Formats: sequence, structure tokens, C-alpha cells
Amino acid sequence: MAISSYPFDNQAVTESQWSALFRELSSGVAASADSTAYKVTADSTGMKVKVQPGFALLRGHAVQSTATETLTIAAADSAARTDAVVLRLDPSTNGITLAVLKGTPGSASPTLTQTETGVYEIRLAWVAVGASVTTITAANVTEARQFVRGFTGSWWTSTRPASPRLGDLGFNRTTTEWEFWSGSDWTPLAPAVSWSSVTGKPSTFAPTAHGHAWGEISGKPTTFAPAAHAHAWGEISGKPTTFAPASHSHSWSSVTGKPSTFAPSSHSHSSYLTSGSTISWANGSKKPHANSVTGSGTYYAVWVEGDGTFARNTSSIRFKENVRDYRIDPADVLALRPVIYDRKPKAGQSAEDARKGEVGLIAEEVEPHLPWLINYLNNEVDGLRYDLLGVALLPVVQDQAERINSLESRLAALEAHLGEAA
Repeated sequence: MAISSYPFDNQAVTESQWSALFRELSSGVAASADSTAYKVTADSTGMKVKVQPGFALLRGHAVQSTATETLTIAAADSAARTDAVVLRLDPSTNGITLAVLKGTPGSASPTLTQTETGVYEIRLAWVAVGASVTTITAANVTEARQFVRGFTGSWWTSTRPASPRLGDLGFNRTTTEWEFWSGSDWTPLAPAVSWSSVTGKPSTFAPTAHGHAWGEISGKPTTFAPAAHAHAWGEISGKPTTFAPASHSHSWSSVTGKPSTFAPSSHSHSSYLTSGSTISWANGSKKPHANSVTGSGTYYAVWVEGDGTFARNTSSIRFKENVRDYRIDPADVLALRPVIYDRKPKAGQSAEDARKGEVGLIAEEVEPHLPWLINYLNNEVDGLRYDLLGVALLPVVQDQAERINSLESRLAALEAHLGEAA
């Protein structure tokens, strides 16, 4: 008979028939992508890794483990290598087993065997085996499981199905995007749209010089000008190229903010520093800002230069030159570790009297990531420029804003695509 169908009651079904049926599902771990099914771990107990229980499908065959399995990693070589922990289907033995593929020192991880009728392997994890090491730690294990659920799957870019079919759909954990096999390439289900990829757009923008009738303009004032108002200097057209426009003068009476006498009067300044490095508070400046402070004017943050000179903190372009963009990696900012700590007691001070529970950062931990925040004294790490932490945070906020905009754009494109499909 040229046509056969199965399975039905009171009918024998062969291994090859079941395999042909279930291999229509892609191979992988049959569980949620965030589960521990067949997850490979290490706990520094020698040259060993552990594989958690789970259920998986390999080319139409099923395998289930109900207990944690321990696998031995081959002894380290004199050069580093990468091994692979795999599930291996071997039809000749009628079984699926866990195995470790030993890598070649100095080369890439070993290649999987995936045949249609013989041995078929799927990777569960990479294991980095350092030169001459005697133990495998958790940091040496890199996840590489691929998952299957219904007719969709989950994988990394490096573990995509080896023989995809047109329309195969899955979640790529490397790019965090849904993708499908177009017949020639893996294509994002909701690709990002850039201006260059938009079709039918005008060759110039605006397409041609044009105008609008006053009646077509919305949001215009009811009267012109509506009321007394001001304009920023950058909005004014036809202004002179230099300021002042021409040589001129101002009378003394028209100058505001001048002192009542010039110089106000004969005066002197007492030393604000006593012997050593102690600041004298005789002038009353120990008062907190805006609490019984007398006088007027601008308040400044004060720096103390290396030679002991006091200077105000300035940011105007008038004090700067050679200004250029500075690249800050958001990962360096996110690597900083806030801590709480107690100060060491000063000479002659008991530990109980030392300052407790201060919050901040450790300069030596910041230095590898953001060395420009570090102050040095006698060629040693001494302090941090906490006033510049706000500058370091800007790329983190900008990076998150770009990611949010990108996600919103892709979500809108996906909704539009689904709306058209409906």
C-alpha cells in the first residue's frame, strides 16, 4: 500500500514511524527557557560539572532525566580549551545520553555531530577549561541550551536549528528578537525601521518650497503680537555679527550693581588657614547655607587646589578650550558598587568614636572603570570627584532612552504588521 496512516487503536507503530512523526518538532529542551531543565552548573568540586533533571526531544526521540547527573571534564592541557556538554542520540544503541566533547587547546569549541539517520547531538553548555587548572567553577560554564515548545523554539544565534524550514519561528536570546527562517536567512519578525529603509519617501524634505494660508495654520494667536513677550537671542534674525554693534559708552549712573565706593574702603583679609591644614571658622562661614547667612551674591562650590589655593567651581565655556565629545561606557557606570562603611579611627581616637555608617564608593574599585573620577595624592589613590558622578550617569540615561525608543518603535511596527495581517 502506497499510503499509510498512524497511530490508531489496535495498530502497531514502529520506531521509525514515531521518529518521523515527532521529528517535525525541532530538537531541544522541552521546558520554559528560564527553567533549570538540563541546566549545566559547576561548584568548584574538581574537574566536574552537574546537569539538572529535565525532558528533551532529539530528532523525534525523547529523553527524560529525573536526577542530577555529574559529568567528568577531561584533565586540563597546558593551553586553554573549550569543551561542550551535549545530549547525544545514537540510534545504534537505542539511547540518548549525556556526554562531554573535549575541545582542542587554542581552538574553537568542538563541532556537533548532527546527521539524519545516525548520531545527533545538541549542545547544553560550553565549559571553559583554563590551562593546567584542577577545578571547574561556576564562572567557567556558559549556557547554550536550545528550547522547543510546540512549533516555536528558543535559541542563541550560535545555536539556531541546523536545518531550518521555511517559516520556522523562534526567540533569539542573543538579539532578544523573534525571528523566522525566510528560506535563505533568519529574519526579524518585527525589524527596526530606519529612514533609509522607508520606500516611497520624497527625495528631498520638504519636497519643494511651499507656503500655507493663514487660515490653515492651527494654534496661532488671536492677536498679533498677543502680549508682551520675549525672544531668545538665538531666535532673532538680522542681529549684528558682533556685540556691541559699534563703539559706545555707558554713564556711571546707568551701571547697575556697582559698589558704593571704589575701592569700597581700605581693608584687609585675615588668614583663613591656621597652622597645618585646619580651616579657621572665625569668620562664621561654618554656618549652613541659607541658615542665618548674611550678605548677598552667588554661592559657589569650592575646590582646594594641590598647592592649597581656594578656587570656585566654574563650568562656563569662557574657561574652556579644545572642547570635544567624551565617550563613557554605560557598563563602566553600572559596574560601580555603592557601599556603607565605618571610618578608621584617627590617631588617639577610639574605634567607638570614629565616624560610622557612611555611604559612598571605594576609589580603588572605581579607578579601573572611570579613572577620571579619581584624585591622587603622592601618586596614590586618595579620593573621588563625586561632583562628576552626574556626568558619568548621563550616558546610562541616554542609552536607556535609546533602548526604550527602539523598543517602542519595534512594538509599534509589530502592532501595525499584525493589524495588516488581520
